[in-house]
Amino acid sequence: MLVILVRTLILYIFVVIALRIMGKRQIGQLQPFELVVTLMLSELAAIPMESPGIPLINGITPILTLIAAQVILSYISLKSDRARAVICGTPSVLIENGKIVESELKRLRYNLSDLLEQLRAKDVPNISDVEFAILETSGQLSVIEKSQKRPVMPEDLNLSTKYEGLPFTLIMDGQVLHKNLKKINLNIEWLYQQLANLGIENPSDVLFACLDTEGKLFYQLKSGKGAKPSKK
Repeated sequence: MLVILVRTLILYIFVVIALRIMGKRQIGQLQPFELVVTLMLSELAAIPMESPGIPLINGITPILTLIAAQVILSYISLKSDRARAVICGTPSVLIENGKIVESELKRLRYNLSDLLEQLRAKDVPNISDVEFAILETSGQLSVIEKSQKRPVMPEDLNLSTKYEGLPFTLIMDGQVLHKNLKKINLNIEWLYQQLANLGIENPSDVLFACLDTEGKLFYQLKSGKGAKPSKK
């Protein structure tokens, strides 16, 4: 039993490492060759787990081989447009200048029901509002609406807007993130003073706290009370 446990943990670690090397992508965003590698990794890892008589190296070696092949293919596709077209494919235009490209739908075996479903998922229920719809190599549908159907932007009205950066998380589950404090040139004494002004004695009582670019501190206590912003 102990041997099986150890073998399982080792194979699990190797599969996790392999997936991390493949990069941060969701399953739906994987290229075809990346999806094949993912499926094969799970199968190769399962065989030694189910059969203790199979040497562990027989499961690790194919996993390492697949990792190397995936890295090489990724590098080749990164450096060569022609190779990328062969390995990953090319985007396909399904709607062009407001008209459905019927020949492309037939070639891809992509029916109108699927197209309408993807448009609704993009909050575009009316196909007449679409200027271009492009099926990406990952299988995602990119939709470009007609100019008169797009939401109005501040730039369209010549309105100036304030800069909106990302808020910095200062406390997470009672733990002070000193690295983020340092990034915004603040110290722990400042944070304790702010918490004291809010009637909070200890950061461990705070579930979450962050500081936005306008200097407003948002916090929530672990009890669920006191969730509100306060000025710096």
